[in-house]
This record gives sequence, C-alpha cells and structure tokens, in this order.
Amino acid sequence: MTENKGSGPESSGQTVRRKSEHIRICLEEPVQSLGIETGFQYYRFRHCALPEIAFNDVDISGPFLGLPLRAPLLISSMTGGTEEAGSINSRLAEAAEARGWAMGLGSMRAVIENEQLAGTFRVRREAPTIPLIANLGAVQLNYGYGVDQCRRAVELAEANALVLHLNSLQEVFQAEGDTNFRGLLERIGEVCRQIGVPVGIKDVGWGIDAETAARLADAGVSFIDVAGAGGTSWSQVEKHRSRDPLRAAAAAAFADWGIPTAECVREVRVRLPQTCIIASGGLNTGVDAAKAIALGADIAGFGRSLLAGAAASEDGQAGPETLYNQLERIEFELRTAMFGIGAATLSQLRGTDRLMMR
Repeated sequence: MTENKGSGPESSGQTVRRKSEHIRICLEEPVQSLGIETGFQYYRFRHCALPEIAFNDVDISGPFLGLPLRAPLLISSMTGGTEEAGSINSRLAEAAEARGWAMGLGSMRAVIENEQLAGTFRVRREAPTIPLIANLGAVQLNYGYGVDQCRRAVELAEANALVLHLNSLQEVFQAEGDTNFRGLLERIGEVCRQIGVPVGIKDVGWGIDAETAARLADAGVSFIDVAGAGGTSWSQVEKHRSRDPLRAAAAAAFADWGIPTAECVREVRVRLPQTCIIASGGLNTGVDAAKAIALGADIAGFGRSLLAGAAASEDGQAGPETLYNQLERIEFELRTAMFGIGAATLSQLRGTDRLMMR
C-alpha cells in the first residue's frame, strides 16, 4: 500500500461506480460502528405525569435557513450521481416535502465532473418548498475546486445552502482518496464569504468537536452538522469496498473511532450558543431527536435508517409507503416525548431541565 497523495481528477465513471458501490454496501453489509454508540442511551427524560398541555398543543414547527419547517428534522445527505441514486433522491424529496422536513443531497462531485448527471440531484420538482442543501467534499477545495464549483452545485440543485463535508479518514481508506487537508479552513472561509448562500460543515460519522466548530464558525460557517459517531462507520463501508487487503484489514481497527453524537451536540452548543447545530449520526427514533434538541441541537438529521425505505424493492418490502411511515413515526415519537415532559414548543424542549443522565 502506498500513501494517498490524491488521485488527481477522478474520472466521472470512477465516481459513478464508487457511488453505486456505496449504496449497495450501505443496504447489504454490516457498516454500523462497533464499540461506540451515539451517547443518547446515557440520557433519559424525567416523565411529567401532569403535563398541563393537550397533545394537540405540541408544536414542532420552526425555521431553518430562513424557511419554515413543519418539523425540526432533516433527511441527511446520502447519495446521487447514478440512476438508482436519482430515484432514491426523488423518493426522499417527495417524502420530505410531504412531511415538511429539510433535505440534504449527497456529494455532488459527480455532477460537477459531468453535468449530464444533474438529473440525479434535481429534486426541486418533487420538493418545491422545503430547504434543500447542496453538498461537496471540502477536500476538493485542495484539488481544483473553488467558489465557482461550489456555486454551480448550488445552482444545479436549486439549493438554499451548501454543506461541505469533512471525511478525512474515509479518504485514507479509499485507494483513490484525496488526503491533502492542508489549509482547508482558509479555503472554506473564502467560499463562505463569496458564494452568496449559507455554508455549513458536516462530518460523515466521526463527529465535530467544540474547538473545530469554533474555528469553522470564525471562518464564516453558518451551521454545523456534527454527524457524530454511533451510526454508519465509513471506515467499515470502505472496508467492504476495498480491494487492498491492508486497507481493508486496517479499517476494522477504526470501527469504534469518533466522538459520540450526543457529546458533539452538547459541547458544540456550550462553545457556540448562537450557531445553528444539526444533530446527525446514528439517530433512529423521534426520542433520539428529542434528546438531541434538548442537548442543544436546532434540528435532527436521519440518514441510513431511511435508505432502505427509499430504495426500490422488487419484493415490496421497501418503498415510498415505508419511507412515509418512518417519517411520520419519527415525528409522532418526537411530539410524544415533548408531551411526556410537558414541552409544548421546541424552545421549551431546548430549555427543559427534564433531560437527565441515567
């Protein structure tokens, strides 16, 4: 194995193939973090037997990126760039629009390389009103990308914002990975100053700590998606994809790598009381979302747990109805958790003293 030095421009075909492999692996292989959890299991709500509100009083609506959301929930960035990914994105967008969630798109590097793939990210027709977030890898700013490419991604997606994802370890485990992360903070700041839409930063499942979040906020980043550990491990995804025995074996050593999602949310909120925080990374239920918001998140993101419901299924075990039911269930669980502590609004949930360590 040689040290990754960046592969230079990856061909469009290579990118498409990689995206297809990622979808298959996430649907079929065990890619959950091992030996580390989100941290939400260490918290519980103190039940309020007399909430003094009606269940119908519970209001989970609020703004995000200057647009209204009917629920403080996000379909996290997952995929794009292939025909299958385009169908998945369309189903996700339809469900997000129907329920009033925000939606993040998968990495749009493929469409910057080949605009014929733009249709796999164009979901505005299915989602005309919700906040949409375009997505590129921050490291590409060291491999020829700049403000123009970032702006083009936003334009092609008709997005309201851009998120730049940080995936340093994933790039190490990819044979074709781009691993030069030098000087990225300055380049991220340049994009924030010039692009004309809000720019966020997200990890991909290993978490963002308070110190890093503060440096990003100082650079001009508008929101932080902590994307903490406890859910999908991209070292495990790349392990299943790798044709390099050394990298595949080494990836197993990183199955418990990262900062638990709950820890990220708590410490970033303490350090940055005014910054918009998205809690993602291993969330599965509306109770997880309620805990994340009570710890300081503005909205909660759900990723791979929704993927099967958005993927086509010949046996009828997955599909749009499954996906809609998942979103509705998560919302119901969130509202029920709020009712259970007597919180009628999201501001009351964020200010609750009823979230306790177990």
